[in-house]
Amino acid sequence: MALVILPDCINCDMCVPECPNDAIAMGAEHYEINVNACTECEGFYDTPQCIPVCPVECIEVLKAV
Repeated sequence: MALVILPDCINCDMCVPECPNDAIAMGAEHYEINVNACTECEGFYDTPQCIPVCPVECIEVLKAV
């Protein structure tokens, strides 16, 4: 699984330093998560660290299609 940042992102920069995999970067309009690099912090923490620091709660688990 991986996480995704929704378009509601306000580019506050809170999530970027929390990612141990450097999977979060600025996209065309808001921050985006590289799904190939995101491990949901597995191997570093018990839970994803970006979700609790997001002030607008716009980081979610990427749903499979």
